[in-house]
Amino acid sequence: MSLYDLLKEAFRSITANKLRSGLTILGIVIGIASVISMISIGQGTKRQITQSIESLGSNTLSIIPGGVRIGAMFMGRGSAQTLKEEDVEVLKKIDGVVDVVPVVQKTFQIVAPNGNNTRAGVIGASEGIFTVREISIESGSTFNEEHVRNISKVAVLGNNIAKDLFGDENPVGKIIRISGSNFKVIGVAAPKGGAMGLVFDDMIYVPITTMQRILSKSEYLTSILVKGKSKDILPQIQEEATILLAKKHKVDPQNPDFSIISQEDVLSTLNQVTNTMTIFLASIAAISLVVGGIGIMNMMLTSVTERTREIGLRKAIGAKKKEILMQFLIESVILTLIGGIFGIILGSLISIAVSKFANITSEVSLYSIFLSLTFSSLVGIIFGYWPAKKAADLDPIVALRYE
Repeated sequence: MSLYDLLKEAFRSITANKLRSGLTILGIVIGIASVISMISIGQGTKRQITQSIESLGSNTLSIIPGGVRIGAMFMGRGSAQTLKEEDVEVLKKIDGVVDVVPVVQKTFQIVAPNGNNTRAGVIGASEGIFTVREISIESGSTFNEEHVRNISKVAVLGNNIAKDLFGDENPVGKIIRISGSNFKVIGVAAPKGGAMGLVFDDMIYVPITTMQRILSKSEYLTSILVKGKSKDILPQIQEEATILLAKKHKVDPQNPDFSIISQEDVLSTLNQVTNTMTIFLASIAAISLVVGGIGIMNMMLTSVTERTREIGLRKAIGAKKKEILMQFLIESVILTLIGGIFGIILGSLISIAVSKFANITSEVSLYSIFLSLTFSSLVGIIFGYWPAKKAADLDPIVALRYE
């Protein structure tokens, strides 16, 4: 028999028992849809995490006091106090460093002239914070070196804070009270989002000197941001910064009283976690695909039993063992491929629905589609082989006598 004849015969057999074939295909559809949706959500989440980390500023290292804590990774909220302004001058001497930004962050009560108030994170930093964190201005302007030098009480509001305090009104030029002190709003940052618990739109930015002298009344820094010329030299900068700061703090470079975190370190860790979770969820989803494969095996065994006399007749008139094997294998693969195609469609729709209604990023890739089709074909071959071999091994005389 030619391949065309085998395909024609396979479709005839499948359509002869539409209900049974449909229920068998449904198991494959559910399995493939589950795998597609899990992989899509995992890949989408990975991409979202990457974009979020990159939004913290390109080619940037974060130095925080003490050891690394998950909640303090970018914000330096640990209890340790080891970083000071003089550390900034040391870091500026490193080759390849474009800017070094000292940061002090604390939470204060903010009150607007109209009576609106909120508690928000206030970041005291040098004027370079806007360049390093790649924060653009929607209205007004940022503070400058003169504001920092003169301990000016000026503030740039994050987009959400501006809306919370002033609604649709332009806050530039207005006076707000931060922890009882009056500050003039000179700018509003454009919407930016954030990552790892640091939401730029929920922050207020003031000069570092103003934060230290008026608000926090402390000389210690909660973090230092170091921007390099390029991504390639960041490891070199990180190594040299560790040596210089350890020497200045008079501590062992192998056990310093500070931590230097690069975006690559964070991305590597988070991607590893995301990949593990994606594989885990996809493996669980694949169980339903295996169950669907068992359903195909059961259907094919039933089909072999029902068509025993037909098989005997085919072999009696010259059908080869290989042709009988291929006939039933093709039926099994066609069932799984049909289920795989509909499963991909259903899985894609589920991924889109999750993105739209659950606010979870998902991304259907060609890789996941190819993987699903390949896997469904393998399921058809693996679970269809035994019934096909059983049919091929039937003795034609016994098969013809089968009632």
